[in-house]
Amino acid sequence: MREIRSYGSVGERQGNEPLYPDTNYMENRIFTLILFATVLLFSSCDQQSKEQAIHSTPDYALVIHGGAGNLQSEDIPEEMKRAYKASLKKALEAGEQVLKNDGTAMNAVIAAIVIMENDSLFNSAKGAVLTEDGEVELDASLMRGEDANAGAVAGVKHVKNPILAAKEVMLNSKHVMLAGQGADYFAALKGLDTVPQEYFITSHRLRQHQKAIKGTVGAAAIDKKGRLAAGTSTGGMSMKKWGRIGDSPVIGAGTYADNRTCAVSGTGHGEYFIRNAVAFDIHARMLYKKQNLKSAAKTVIHDILSNKYKADGGIIGVDTAGNIVMEHNTSAMFRAFIKSSGEKDVLIF
Repeated sequence: MREIRSYGSVGERQGNEPLYPDTNYMENRIFTLILFATVLLFSSCDQQSKEQAIHSTPDYALVIHGGAGNLQSEDIPEEMKRAYKASLKKALEAGEQVLKNDGTAMNAVIAAIVIMENDSLFNSAKGAVLTEDGEVELDASLMRGEDANAGAVAGVKHVKNPILAAKEVMLNSKHVMLAGQGADYFAALKGLDTVPQEYFITSHRLRQHQKAIKGTVGAAAIDKKGRLAAGTSTGGMSMKKWGRIGDSPVIGAGTYADNRTCAVSGTGHGEYFIRNAVAFDIHARMLYKKQNLKSAAKTVIHDILSNKYKADGGIIGVDTAGNIVMEHNTSAMFRAFIKSSGEKDVLIF
């Protein structure tokens, strides 16, 4: 029978004895090494799978809206439906062109919104609804997710494209929001186009023969580098009084973007979007409750806005994986999206 000896701690020699005299110990060491190598192999495969999953997500995605309201299909003539869809498609293509050419999500959002601001079909800039005094007062905001930088203007009367004014506030001022004459003056100082009130006021708004669309225009995007951004622009509520400002220029209410979660733009009854911090709430539910974008949007738009407050509205959004949502509790929301994968759609109802 082999004599069993004590060798002290592992690797300690006793006289002329071999370093590892016990064959069982060597077998255990070999088994441990094999097990360790196997774990490393599977870890490497798992990492490769994760990298492939990330790579398989869309290079970019863009979603836009042109307002929401309780309209029925028969309320809008077929010719008008075609016009709305054509304009949404034009805005979508303008934003996608930026993303295709390696541009930022922020610039894609701006490009899309400018197209809609210039189209009198929508309630933003040209063709916006009138205040009780028969004027146009415009709001807009912009936010990028990489650094939470944001800019907004409210109650402007002469800036041709309020979303561009919001960009200037964001990038070239110490402030987040400028309002009224100060915002108009700032925009002019930065070289933006300004126009007389007559530019914004269209004949159909004066006649008011068309049902008002409760809402705004907005866009949210993710670019090839994974940067998120959102923007919103509106003429606000028809017949509004006393310089009323809604949710569109309020960061966290009508607009929010964070590279950790999502980018969101809202449309609807602004007072309730402000009171419930709708855009931020969707982000927070994703960040802290680990809800996905679809679930968070459904909860906020239906359970909170609709069921609790009986408030109308909707949101568009995109998350870090390029997933799109277009959630609304109204019968209609003018909306469209496009992805680098080729998926796209333009919808009203």
